[in-house]
This record gives sequence, C-alpha cells and structure tokens, in this order.
Amino acid sequence: MSKTFIASTSNVMLGLVLAAVSWGARAGDWPQWGGGQNRNMVSDEKNLPDDWSPGEWTAKGDWDVSKAKNVKWAAKLGSESYGNVTVSGGKVFVGTNNKNPRNPNITGDRGVMMCFDEATGNFLWQLTVPKLKEGRVNDWPEIGICSSPTVDGDRVYVVTNRGELLCLSVDGLKKGNRGPFKNEGMYVKDPDKLAGEPLDKFASMPVDDTEADIIWRMDMRDPEVLGAFPHNASNCSVLIDGDRLFCTTSNGVDWGHSYVPSALAPSYFCVNKLTGEELWEDELNLANSTREDCGISRRIFHGIWSNPSLGVVNGKKQVYYGGPDGCLYALDSETGKTVWWGDGVLPQQKKSPSGNFYPYGPASPKGPSEIDSTPVFLNNRIYVANGQDPEHGAGDGVLTCWDATKTGDITGDGKIWFTDKIHRSIASPSIVGDLLFIGDFSGYIHCFDVKTGKKYWEFPSGARMWGSTMVADGKIYFGNDGKEAFIMEATKEAPKVLSRVKLKDYIRSTPVVANGVLYIVSNTHLFAIQKK
Repeated sequence: MSKTFIASTSNVMLGLVLAAVSWGARAGDWPQWGGGQNRNMVSDEKNLPDDWSPGEWTAKGDWDVSKAKNVKWAAKLGSESYGNVTVSGGKVFVGTNNKNPRNPNITGDRGVMMCFDEATGNFLWQLTVPKLKEGRVNDWPEIGICSSPTVDGDRVYVVTNRGELLCLSVDGLKKGNRGPFKNEGMYVKDPDKLAGEPLDKFASMPVDDTEADIIWRMDMRDPEVLGAFPHNASNCSVLIDGDRLFCTTSNGVDWGHSYVPSALAPSYFCVNKLTGEELWEDELNLANSTREDCGISRRIFHGIWSNPSLGVVNGKKQVYYGGPDGCLYALDSETGKTVWWGDGVLPQQKKSPSGNFYPYGPASPKGPSEIDSTPVFLNNRIYVANGQDPEHGAGDGVLTCWDATKTGDITGDGKIWFTDKIHRSIASPSIVGDLLFIGDFSGYIHCFDVKTGKKYWEFPSGARMWGSTMVADGKIYFGNDGKEAFIMEATKEAPKVLSRVKLKDYIRSTPVVANGVLYIVSNTHLFAIQKK
C-alpha cells in the first residue's frame, strides 16, 4: 500500500511563510502533554493553591463560581473529557464531546476540541468532528477527543476520534480561512465525502466562524496513507521537534480481540509539521529478528495509546514509544530506525490462568499488559509503567527505569531497576529531585526513589485513576473516579493530604499548571484555579 501523504504546493509555501512568523508563546505556558519533550509532569511554578472549592451546584446543572474559593473561572464542557489541557499564547485548549453543544446548529455525538481565552475563560472556537460510521469498534460513543492538543506557534495539532491527524490554526475561522484546506463546511457535515477530492471543492459550503480552521489533514485510517485500524478510540498527543512531528496510529485488535486487522500498518510515524508530508514509519521488520512474529503491529495485545517522548543521548536524538506488546522502543528521530527495545512485561505476567500466552486482547489481572502510559526521559534514563485499557480492569503492573544509552535488545541488561509493587497504570510519572511519584489504575499514589526504585510510601485515593500526577510548588495534584481532586505534599515522608475537593463528575485527565494557574478538568467542567 502507499504510505505517503501528499501535500499541495500551496500548503508547503504557506507552512514556510508561517514558520517565519513569531507567535506569542510564553515561558510559563504548557503547550503539550507533559509541558516539554521529555514529558515529565512537573512545573517550576510557585505560589499555587493548596486548597480550593468549585462553588455551589445550581439547579441548571452548573457551578456558581461566585461562591467558589481560589477559582479564577470555570467553563462547561461536554459529558466526557479525557485529554489534558494545553495552554499557549493566551489560549486554553481541551478535548471533550458534544453533549452540551456550543453551537446549537451542530448537535449529536461528536468529538470536540474547545478553545478558551486564558484570561477570562470566554469560549473562542471549537473543532467538531463527526463520529465514524463503523461505530464503537473504532469510535466509542460519547468518548469525544481524547488527544491533548499540541500547540506550536500559530498552529495546534490534534488527533481526532476519527483517527485523523489535524493541523489547525490557533485562531479558528475568526481570522479567515488561512490554509489551502477550504472544505471545513463539508468536514463538519460529512468528512467521508472529502476522500480523494480537492482541498477547496466544498469551499462555498457555509460554516460558522466559531469552527476550526483546518490547515492540513491526514487520515491515518486511509489504506493509501497508513491503513491503521483504531480499536475503540484514537489518541495521541503528538510531539514536535523542529519541523518534525511524531505520532502514533492507535492501531489495534478487532472487536472480538482475536486478531489485528491491519497487522502491516505502522505503529509510529513522523511527518513534516508544516505540510503533513510523511518522513518515516517504524521498521516493519525490527532488528530483533529472533522473534517469530516481526513487526510491532503483529504483537499488539490490545491497542496503541502511548504518547511519544524525546531525549538526547550521546548527542543523538531518540524518540521513545510505549509499545502495544509491552516493550519500550527507542527510535532514531531522523530515520525512524530502531536504536533499542526492552520488554517490560515480566515472565509471570505473560500467562493466563490456564497457562497460555495471550497473543491479543483482554488479559487476566495477572497480565500481560502493554504500555499505554507516556515514557519520561531524564538524565539518560527512561521511566515508564505498564498497563491496559481501563475497561479491562485493574491488575498487576510494573514500573521500569531503563538505561537509554544501550543499543539492541536491552531486556536483560538495560533495566536499571524495576518494581512490581504497583498496579496497572496508564499514568506518566512525575519526577522531582530524587523522588518519583506515579498513580495507578487501582487508585494508589506511589512514591519511589528515582535512582534505586526504593518505595517510600503508597496512598490509597479510594477510586480508580485514569490521569497522571502533576507536581508543582512542593505539591502533588491529581484526581480520580471518586469525583475528588486531591492536593498532597510532595515529600518522601508519610503521605499528607492538604485538601480533597468533591466535584460532581469523574476526573479522568491530569491537572496542568501554566502561568500561575492550576487547571483541573472533570468530565463536564474546566476549572482555572489561582491562589488569591
């Protein structure tokens, strides 16, 4: 199959022009998952609150923040919100669904990315994405957009519920339709009709100026592009380095969890951020040819939902991907060639109760588990936990510290330390000084020595955790399915809770700090929290 995304000449020229323009990102912004390329969920911000309250719940199903404590503003979202907030250039971006439509003319189940004014919380514009006709096998009902948007200059990049990688203008259509893509009206109505058509065929179709301005679009499901088959949901919070954009395909197993429909599709790829032109894909036949089934996609347990991170080792840039087979992969950022890989699944976690190995799909609580969390790079080490789709329940996990200076198969000699004293986790760790904090899906927060893996403590939050911890100003911020937002001391001493705030909905994303403000997203609301 063809694996090249073709960008128009005008798109290339527009990208070169816009790349020369300086835009308004600030030092305290949080423009992507993890804040920076190493994806460490830590901020240097100070004077952050150690308690807050959302106000009073009204009969209209909203919060009255006039009676809140330390709340700068609050914004209503849809009914399910999984992606983390990103903040850049005076704008706040977040993924949700369309349960509470901002545009009364655009209704029904859709994926939505909303953009708000950072200072006031006023709604600016949104991306509304129709659901896939294939249904829940590829696009789970009401799940919305799970990707955390990545902002780079005047552009924002997001993976939609349809398995698309989109490049958008940060201003939406309010400042005109700036890119060569002019089919926004038809996109909002029926993206399937855009296949193979010119970028401006439906330019005359009207669209509200509160909608997104699409600059370029890459359909990862298209057999002529990548041919991916997302399982239930598509998600990647893309990574940008220079003009290179790194992404995952969300490729996965079939509805019955019996095989991988797109076993030859790539798992990871790189495109030019300005044009969407593909630069490389991960190697189909890895260097570890001793395996009987070469190719990452042929070894998927369930799906690909990890985000890439980046580090520099011995002067060379490496991109790190959590594998759907439980392995961690380091790829050369320039070529996509495999530098090293390591299997993070312990032998005892690879067997079913009957003793059989699980090639695909749901596993027992004992395993196996893939890597759905995002690797964190720090001082030539990679820290990452194994987990599973939360719908498969809790189970045994493992947290591993890998030596990023190795090459080849480092399963045996590349583990600096590991621990199975953790449950399955889809969370990224937060590393501050000599301490590592991480949550797991069973609802426990763990504190480890980052150098040795020694465990100092664990704290039961009382409910499942989908998001990660955020550490800033000597505090740990996180939320859970108990509809509670926690603030704890970030110390190796006995865990101390500073506050726990009860909300009306699950908290399934990660708190974020930007420009002195703490952002917490529940399923239905975005809170901007600032110490007063």
